[in-house]
Amino acid sequence: MSSAGAVLLRRTLRLSGAQRALSAALAPWRGRRATHDPGKIVCDVATTVALGGDCLADLALVRAQPELFGPVASDPTVSRLVSTLAADIDATLPAIRAARAQARAAVWTRRRPLAGKPGTRDGGQVIVDIDATLVTAHSDKQHATGTHKHGFGFAPMCAFVDHGEHGTGETLLAQLRPGNASPFNARDHIEAVDLALAQLPAAEQGQVLIRTDSGGCSKALLAHLTELRLEYSVGFSAHETVKAAIETIPAQAWRAAIDSDGNPREGAQVAELTAWMPAPMRASRPGPQDWPADMRVIARRERPHPGAQLRLTDRDGWRITCFATNTRGPGWTLADLEVRHRQRARAEDRIRGQKDTGMRNLPFHGYAHNQIWLEIAALAADLLAWTQTLAFDESEPARRWEPKRLRLRILTVAGHIIHTGRRHRLRLPRDWPWNYLIDTAHAALHAT
Repeated sequence: MSSAGAVLLRRTLRLSGAQRALSAALAPWRGRRATHDPGKIVCDVATTVALGGDCLADLALVRAQPELFGPVASDPTVSRLVSTLAADIDATLPAIRAARAQARAAVWTRRRPLAGKPGTRDGGQVIVDIDATLVTAHSDKQHATGTHKHGFGFAPMCAFVDHGEHGTGETLLAQLRPGNASPFNARDHIEAVDLALAQLPAAEQGQVLIRTDSGGCSKALLAHLTELRLEYSVGFSAHETVKAAIETIPAQAWRAAIDSDGNPREGAQVAELTAWMPAPMRASRPGPQDWPADMRVIARRERPHPGAQLRLTDRDGWRITCFATNTRGPGWTLADLEVRHRQRARAEDRIRGQKDTGMRNLPFHGYAHNQIWLEIAALAADLLAWTQTLAFDESEPARRWEPKRLRLRILTVAGHIIHTGRRHRLRLPRDWPWNYLIDTAHAALHAT
């Protein structure tokens, strides 16, 4: 076999109950005389995508290894299932997402992917990053349009759980949108928040921090998060009110910034602008058209690196960036809040990993078909992340590997299934450098 490491993915599927959940959720769309279960088909396609496939034809990789993956449906059968699900997208999409949420809850019950205890500051908080990205279409596909970056394709809205510095992350949402959809659309961000929360276990939904770039900075979104009693950390545009506050605050208001290790960051400072913001920013009884009363605006200034092009918002040689948050309480210094917001850059890593796992190429012409494909790609990305969570401790480097490296070193290793003593054994190449990680993962998954 050329994908012996995928035995870890199959074990994770069983532990999460994803196939059982999908089989139950998609039962209404199974034909009366169907041989193949829709849940098994979706899981087979997700496994293919997790192994690096980017179209339905790549299912041949899984079909060619029945000893590992079992019987796999033919290409026409899989294509008909996708068309059936796409024809009833308003019903099938919530069903697939509910099954994914059920599987996620099962995985988190076995091992919570976040460090620290729930409800505590040391990693217990669930951080959800929301960001839009662009996917290029190389042919005329339904609802593919020009993008704001002068490309052509789609602009899906994504949401990820950040596992922190000792892990990767999970894809909560990959919502397809036309290419001309605005990255600043408040309604899309609100919908993404609601759909992302529905993906989390019920016990985790009350301790969520929503983190976005300036595309999510809208009064409507912050009012929605305030109503849900969630914390937020969103990029805040350096508009005229911010510039006025920066010119007003005293020099001693600036504090030294720190890096992710807690050490002073040379040439960077942070300051809170809330008290110096103009009066119209602060409403006594805020509503959906006002900024929240408990919103804090924090600015960071840093000397641009040599060769960097200056921006219109740069002041006196300082590069100014701002964010808004409602986090208060002991222990949260301005420098800590700024580092936490700057770690939103991990969302770019998650997007890159998701594009390496099925989102770079949307293989269908139909818009609903491509949305089904995105759900399968999200399941594939979760399958990789769940395998890392259940199979490796935080000290293991494989816990932090992105999909490309995980495939290269572990999943696509060649193996040989032998039958002896009424047992099936998987033999791996003796000199494979990462055999110890495969052994560790296999033992951990069978002990879970």
